[in-house]
Amino acid sequence: MTIYSTKKIVAIGGGHGLGRMLAALKDFGSNATGIVTTTDNGGSTGRIRHCQGGIAWGDTRNCVNQLITEPSISSMMFEYRFKGSGELDGHNLGNLMLTALDNLSVRPLDAINLIRSMLKVDVNIVPMSEHPSDLKALSLDGKWVTGETSVDEMEADLQRLDLEPEVPATREGVQAIEQADLIILGPGSFLTSVMPPLLLPEVGRAIANNHKAKIVFVENLSPEHGPAGRMDLRQKLEWCERACRGRKLDVILGNDAHDDLNEWNCVQADLASQNRDWRHDRNKLKAAIINLLSK
Repeated sequence: MTIYSTKKIVAIGGGHGLGRMLAALKDFGSNATGIVTTTDNGGSTGRIRHCQGGIAWGDTRNCVNQLITEPSISSMMFEYRFKGSGELDGHNLGNLMLTALDNLSVRPLDAINLIRSMLKVDVNIVPMSEHPSDLKALSLDGKWVTGETSVDEMEADLQRLDLEPEVPATREGVQAIEQADLIILGPGSFLTSVMPPLLLPEVGRAIANNHKAKIVFVENLSPEHGPAGRMDLRQKLEWCERACRGRKLDVILGNDAHDDLNEWNCVQADLASQNRDWRHDRNKLKAAIINLLSK
């Protein structure tokens, strides 16, 4: 038996960062689960939400795209982005396909599983919630801002994040966390990708109650902008632990050493892609994760 068949991993986040992590975990197949942020309100996703409602599909689509191993007409369709001067300009066909399934009253998770089956993606992909919700933030000067894009653009620093409205976590995601041997937070935009799933009480509680799992925080390779860019690593780790009911993060995995963070086990590893040093290398990530599982 290999480590791929005996260990279960859950990765939490959104967009490009989670997609990269799941691509690194591809050999774990159905033993790997991505819990995807669903609060995006920008781009094609935001336009669809504005006129159709529903959860944000863009981050889920991105994760699926990074897990496609066999290029096909189906995968080209799913990744296709319209161009031109009409209303379809900028829309991604994958987003529209998932929205159509949602409008047909197909459960969002069933819609994702249908697409996964069509594109031969083995890794589980679970939306953080199957109910629409937006991210909202309270600044230090007492002002609330709603919507991911607005949170990213805030000039004031934040004192808290919330979901509006409060929604239940997807039960399959919670079950995956309860059974996991390793739970990974990040990489990705801290406030708008990593934090939203942790704001769901069931997710934070499940992480806190899983005493056998290692909790790993994976740092970004390039600095963020906006309010997340003004937070130091210590603040980010404290925010994660607070959302996880005080559960201590076991490992901080990143390219740099952090001699000032003695409270955490900081593991330094070369994780950068050779030709794009701002992006994680899938094979290096995979090796680092397997190393953590083996210890």
